[in-house]
Amino acid sequence: MPERFEPPVIDLTRAPGAREAWDRPLRVVLAWAFVERLLVTNAFQISSRLRIAVLRRFGAEIGEHVIMRPGLRVKFPWKLVVGAHSWIGEDVWIHNQDRVVVGHDVVLSQGTFITTGSHAHRRDMALITRPVVVEDGAWVTSRCMLLGGVTVGRSALVTPNTVVKEDVPANAVYGAPTATVLGDRFSPSSDIVQS
Repeated sequence: MPERFEPPVIDLTRAPGAREAWDRPLRVVLAWAFVERLLVTNAFQISSRLRIAVLRRFGAEIGEHVIMRPGLRVKFPWKLVVGAHSWIGEDVWIHNQDRVVVGHDVVLSQGTFITTGSHAHRRDMALITRPVVVEDGAWVTSRCMLLGGVTVGRSALVTPNTVVKEDVPANAVYGAPTATVLGDRFSPSSDIVQS
């Protein structure tokens, strides 16, 4: 009888990169963890202005007239840029171990998850980070997942429950069932004002 193959197990205590993505001292990271729970994620804290002020205080660059709903989670605010007039819905989670740039007039709908980090899958589970960009006018609908390294193009629309693991072209409707371009969001004769 052939010998049974036992696949190796990666020793996670030796996985490199755990704190490399912090870019701030431990005391700042811990202070943010406390303040985020109290003033940003907290569903009883309903003020978008307070949420934005706290994020800015910890280094986020946020434009004017942005709306950020309760339940928002941001891993590292010092790696977040949000353009003017954007809407961030309830329970959006921005797990930004690398830079996340959200353009102006962008909608990130409820339950969307953005992650810039992953791990080297085969040998040592080393942290790998890549930025995420959501360009002006894009709409990422509810419960989508954007993976590190992707760009969602200008005025694109990502349909609900889509995992975005490749760039989405400008003006595309992108999503289920196969997470591909389904068509154009706007036609050339569209009466939407371009900015």
